[in-house]
Formats: sequence, C-alpha cells, structure tokens
Amino acid sequence: MKPQGIAPDARTELFGGTGTVLVWDLLGAPPISPFAAVLACELEPGGSVGDHVQEHFPEIVVCVSGDGEARVNGVAHAMQAGTVVQLQLGHTLAFTNHSSAEPLSYLIIKAAGAQR
Repeated sequence: MKPQGIAPDARTELFGGTGTVLVWDLLGAPPISPFAAVLACELEPGGSVGDHVQEHFPEIVVCVSGDGEARVNGVAHAMQAGTVVQLQLGHTLAFTNHSSAEPLSYLIIKAAGAQR
C-alpha cells in the first residue's frame, strides 16, 4: 500500500519501537469533518511501534496486509488483512510486525468529533 503522489513521512523507532514506519497522510490539511486524520502506514519487516496512549482522538486501525500483532491495553490482537482494532481515548496501543520479509500495512482513522 503505497499511495501515489503523496510522499511518506518516515518515522524511526516510533514510541520506543524498532525499525521504521512509513506514514502517508491521506486527508491532508485541512482534515475532513468528522475525521481528524486518515493515515496509511507501513511497518517494516520485523519492526515494532511501542506502547502509546490515545490522548486526543479515538481511532480505528484496519489491517490491509501482512502478519503482525496489535496490543490494546496489553491484550494481543492478530493483525492480518481485514482485522479492525478500535481504540478509545486513554487506551494504549503497540504494534509488532511478525514477518521478516513483508511490511505490515494498516490504516489509522481518527475521529475528530470525539476529542476531549
């Protein structure tokens, strides 16, 4: 999943994780109400994103492809094509890509209407 015409933002060791996540902002600025952001993400093989708290917006994460794991409040959820994980405000999230050869691709959709 590499959106055409949009340059990714490469984020290394995100939230204390390992490797690089490529992030594409699919909405751009300004966002489209009621959404704060729609991000296409690609976590490199063997990479991880460390635990972080959903402080501003609830979100859903939709796995597009790959083999990995999302941990919500420490509870593991298999991440494979079609998996949807929801995060409410105050919940923690972390990712691991179990593949040594393929990226873990997912979409993050943040709901602006529910911010604190």
